[in-house]
Formats: sequence, structure tokens, C-alpha cells
Amino acid sequence: MKCLSLMPLLAAVIGIVSCNSQSEISYEIVPTPKTMTAGRGSFLINDNTLISLPDSALFNEAGFLSDYIAEETGKRLAVAVKPVSEKEISIDIDKKLPEEGYELTVGSDGVSIRGGSSAGVFYGAQTLRKCLASDPSLPAVKIEDEPAFGYRGAHFDVSRHFFTVDEVKTYIDMMALHNMNMLHWHLTEDQGWRVEIKKYPRLTEVGAWRKETIIGNSTDVPKRYDGKLHGGYYTQEQIRDIVSYAAKRHINVIPEIDLPGHMLAALASYPELGCTGGPYEVWTTWGVSDDVLCAGNPKIYEFLDNVFDEVLEMFPSEYIHIGGDECPKTKWQHCPKCQALISKLGLTDDGVHTKEQKLQSYVMKHVTEYLGERGRKVIGWDEILEGGVAPGAIVMSWRGEKGGIEAAKAGHDVIMTPKSCLYFDFYQGKDVSKEPLAIGGYTPVENVYMYNPVPAELNAEQARHILGVQANLWTEYVPDFRHAQYMVLPRWAALAENQWRDPAVKDYDKFLKAVVPLTGIYDKNGYNYAKHIFDVNASLSTDVELNAIVVTLRAAGDPEIRYTTDGSEPTLESAVYTSPLEIRQASDIRAVTFRNGEKGAEFEENISFNKATATKISLGVQPSDSYKYGGAIMLVDGLRGNTMFSSGRWLGFADGDGLDAVIDLGETVEISSAGASFCIVSHDGIFDAKDMTISVSDDGKEFRDIARADFQQVTEETAATKEHVLDFAPVKTRYVNVKASSEGDVPFWNWLAGSKAWLFVDEIIIR
Repeated sequence: MKCLSLMPLLAAVIGIVSCNSQSEISYEIVPTPKTMTAGRGSFLINDNTLISLPDSALFNEAGFLSDYIAEETGKRLAVAVKPVSEKEISIDIDKKLPEEGYELTVGSDGVSIRGGSSAGVFYGAQTLRKCLASDPSLPAVKIEDEPAFGYRGAHFDVSRHFFTVDEVKTYIDMMALHNMNMLHWHLTEDQGWRVEIKKYPRLTEVGAWRKETIIGNSTDVPKRYDGKLHGGYYTQEQIRDIVSYAAKRHINVIPEIDLPGHMLAALASYPELGCTGGPYEVWTTWGVSDDVLCAGNPKIYEFLDNVFDEVLEMFPSEYIHIGGDECPKTKWQHCPKCQALISKLGLTDDGVHTKEQKLQSYVMKHVTEYLGERGRKVIGWDEILEGGVAPGAIVMSWRGEKGGIEAAKAGHDVIMTPKSCLYFDFYQGKDVSKEPLAIGGYTPVENVYMYNPVPAELNAEQARHILGVQANLWTEYVPDFRHAQYMVLPRWAALAENQWRDPAVKDYDKFLKAVVPLTGIYDKNGYNYAKHIFDVNASLSTDVELNAIVVTLRAAGDPEIRYTTDGSEPTLESAVYTSPLEIRQASDIRAVTFRNGEKGAEFEENISFNKATATKISLGVQPSDSYKYGGAIMLVDGLRGNTMFSSGRWLGFADGDGLDAVIDLGETVEISSAGASFCIVSHDGIFDAKDMTISVSDDGKEFRDIARADFQQVTEETAATKEHVLDFAPVKTRYVNVKASSEGDVPFWNWLAGSKAWLFVDEIIIR
């Protein structure tokens, strides 16, 4: 790839530039082109219209363009190598344009697509396709466009659940529609090995099949299983076919062989590769297995070298993903071979990284160097930073932005994919009873759209290391392809905006208009997608200057929205939404769309209010990067979370950190109680506060304690929310400090015993 560098994001403000009035441009396109300039007149495609090209080099792109026009208009246009004449659609390459850039010109005398390469022409063809979906009469326009990022990725896990060759190809077609160019194909896992390796036939004879699959959530007690054999794999011939299919659509397929953890399917096939020698079996549940490759066994390095030799023959990709995530070190700590290698290498704990983390780094560096000698570059999850990352390795930042920021500052290239907004196995509707089962969390389209993959703390030089952005689809809870489509569409539309255009420029209302014709293309192709954008979507923000929660309601297609704030059902007689609502008291907001009098799905949100709500807040200890979301202001936003701790409602404090929040009430007022609400999900190491202290101050500097309490901890598996509010004699104050300690170490009876407990906090309460 020649284009994997950050385009100058600040060089121009992306928007519509029109030589007439902006309203003359009727096109709604996702991703939004860099510039669109309206012309005069229009062009109408008829049965005699030709697609002309200068030579046969662009036959592939011309064929796709013909298919797209037939899809939108029903007219199949002929393709001819000939000089350009009027009333034709011409395509050509202009080396003066950026490699993936293009110019699309529509005039009364014809249509022209010029690209900096065949890829640029292909993206111009995609845009013309979307112009036809938006307005089939093609009003005159000139579009000049290029992507903001060279890496525009989508991830597909086919290991937890297997998907057919045709389904993978459809996934690739969906990617092409969204101008994506990198398919991160997750091929190996504890639950299944999916790639044929001829030197190790048992990887697919044994490792590709599990005897049954867990039913429901993996944390459910008791666990239930379906008793059905599940599996499958791709032959090397099938893989080459898929790689070729993607290449024609200008998509590079990046294989992931996840190591040294997530290797239980390989260990079941070849038990001698593990620390204990087995027996092992392909995992029938989800989660993270302690059984990993034995780093102290020389056979694993021979095994990995041989596997990658065959992988490289199938995948011409410059990039190879080698995982590196979620590798427990438990077995290594007790393995004589691993400890012997640690001693031989002179690895020691240094207070930052353990000797076992450094041992994993040794494994990763071996593979990185082996692939580097063969002209390939390695991508790894951000855990590869632990213990030292190999030179040239690309970091995929998934546990938040912290790993990506650290890597970019150290000079490593980075792909941003934080799970808080780019893990598409999370729910996209708040009412999970109406959603297909998901792993948890809540990531609506708006959260994806509003994400900026270039962290503000990076300077211009460091920002150049952000190669691009990717969303991930893990399939523990995605058993079939229609479900997979539902999870990524239309969230991919919001992702495409971040990948293609300047991600710092946001206009969500405009995006909602543009996504409507795109869903028409989904419909024509039979893609299953979530319809939430057509219902009421609410954005709630905390305005401390107004002392209010500001509620913005919108829906794709600009329908009429009617609402109530007292919890009553909205009807055609209810208030019509025209501008953001400023909420200053406890309210139960309900809203619905009306399209031609037909009522849509209802939105409901309860906003609680106390003296802390919508006031200024600061934190002495910052939450984990993975669970910081909107930051401290979330603790005074009037919105309560449930036991779905990754829903975006809770702030999560890791490593034994506790809550230390100072509330500025704005003026001196009388209060008599204060506290906070906490989430407990003991299975995931999330425990209640151990104790709480309330302090007050007149100046925000000198605080005096006025209340303290210890709390009894849970002694068995528990999932609940708790509100701890301490009462005290009335006191007049302006500043309130709420401190809560975490449990510290996870108790002995929990499977995470020995690690540090999480503390998840939601709303600060002051009365």
C-alpha cells in the first residue's frame, strides 16, 4: 500500500461548495464527499447510454459500474473501449489525482469519472451508484473526493461461529458499498480453527469442530449447551478465491492467526504444544482460556513458522495480524519449560511488566521478525505493548485509546478500534428485550458517528501514525449471517464517515438524511439492517451553565416527532418537537415519530434530578480509558445505569482505584445527604464500594469530613446496582467531595481472585 498515511485532516473543512444555491444539490451520499459543486442541467441515463473507457485496464471497474446502474435503474449499459463522446459515462485514470481519490462530473452532455488509480475509479463508481439512489435523474454536479485514511477496516470473526464462502463474499460486497478497503479476517480461536494448513491436517480435522455450543450468556448459571456439533473451515483454494474476490473490489484481506493465547483449538489438535500436554478440547463456551501455547517449548516456534509459511502463500497482504490479546500467564507461571526460558533470557519483573509479559513479547518478536524477513508487516492488539513491542509492529488499539496514544507517541503506526464505540457485537438498542442477544454494552449509530479516531493529545507528527480506523464484529452471540448483517448495518455507515472524511467534522442531522437512500441500497440487495435510525434517536447532554439536561430528538427522514415529559403516552395531540428540550426537574420523557399519521417505535428516558445534577464536577482519580466514555460529567447527567456495565452509563475505575469526585453546587446551599450509585457484576470482577466518605468545603480547597460508612461486600456471584447515600445533620456548603474505596483484591471465592477489583460508578446524589 502506498496510501497508508494520515491525510492532512486540517487542510480543508469538509462541506458542500456550490456555485448556485446549496439546495440545488439533491444528493445525499455516505460517506460524504469532500466537495460537491452544483452545476446546471441534468443527465438522464437511457438504454443507449454507453460506459466508455480508454483501454481494457478498467474493465473490472466498468463492469461494477454497469452492475450498479442496472441495480438502481434497471438499465444494463454496454461497456466499450472507445474515445469519449457526448451522452456517455466515461471512466479514466488521472495520475494527478490522489491514488484513492476521484473526480465525478455530471453534466447535460454526459458523466465522467476520473480516479488517481483503478481504486479511485471504483470509489467514484460507488458514489455514482449512491447518486442514482438519491436522485435517478442525475442533476449536474462536480464531486472532488479522497479518503482521510488509507486504512479503512472491518473485522469479521468466523471462528466463534462459522460463515460460508458466499456469506464472506457478501460481507465483502457490503464493505465495498461503504468504501472500506481492509478486511480483518479472524480465522483462529479457542472455539474453532478455520484455515486449512496442509502440514498440520488435524488443525481442521479436529480443531475446526466443537461438540456443542453454550446457550445464552456465558455467565448464566447453570450453563446450558445445545448438544449440536458446530464447525467448518476454508480450504486453501476457497481462501484464494475469497482473496481474489476482495481484490477486485479493492479490498485487502488481512488474516489473523491469534497467538499465543486463544489457541485452544490448536492445542486440541496438537496437545504437545501446550504447557500440560492436555488433554484439551475445542472450547464450547466463550471467554478466555488459561490454556495457551507453551512459550518454553521450541516446538511452538517451528509450528508457528510452518503455519505462517502456508498463510503467506494464500494471502498476498502486506499486513498479517498475529493477535497477542488476552493471553493469561497462569500456565506459564507454573510451567518448568516456560520458567527455564525466562531464566535463560534473563527476564525479570521490573515493576511495570512481569517476566511472563516479557516472555509473551519474546514470542511476538519471533513471529514479527520471521514475517518481516518475508516482506510482511505485523499487526497486533494493544497488549503487544506490554513487555516491549517489536520494531515495525502496528498496534491495534482496542481497550480504549490509551494503547494507541502510547504507541503513536513512541513512533509506532496505529489502527484505532476502541471497544467503547467500535465493537459491533454490542447492543445498538437500549431495550435489549427487543434486540437479538449480544455480549452487552450499548453502541448506537450516533456514538459511532461522533467518534474521532485522532486523539486530541497527539501533535501533528504523532497523528500521522494513526493509519486509520476499524470496527470489529465478534460472533460469540452472532450465530447466523442475517444477525451479522444486523449488527454492522447501518453502523458501518457511521463508521465510513469516520474512515473517509475528516473525522473532526460532524453533522449528525445531515448524516441521518444521507443514510436514508443508503438503506434503499440495503433493501435492493436484501441486506438485513437495524431500523433504529428511523425511530426517535435522543442525544442527552449536560449543560452546567444552564443547570439543565438538554435533550435533542431526531430521526432519519425528518418525520414529525411528538413527545411528553410526564410519562404519558405520546399521541397526535402531544407537543411537536421543534427544538432541544431543557430539563431541570425529574422527568419521564416519551417520544415517537409519526409518518403519514402512522406511529413509530417509542423512545423513553427517565431523568432523575437532585442537587448534584447538571453541576460542575471534577475527579481526583480518572476512570479507566476503556470505561471513561464522556468523563466525569456522566456522574451528574441524571441518567441511571443498570447491570449492563458497558452500556456507557457507568464510569469504571480499574486497578483498585476508587471514586474521588468534587461537586461544585454553584452557590452555598443546605444539604443533608450525599452518595452515589454503584454497579456490581462479581463474575466480571466488579464489586461494590468498600466504604464511602463525604466531605464539604466553602472554597473547594479545604474540606472537612461530615459522614463515613463501611459497606458489607457480596459473598457469592451477584449482579445488581446499589445506591449508597449517607445522611448527616444539615450543613450549608458549596463544594461536596464524595470518596468511595474499591474492594481492592477480588475475594478468594471468585474466579478472578488475586486481581484488582473494578469499581463502577454512575450517579452522584446530593439532597
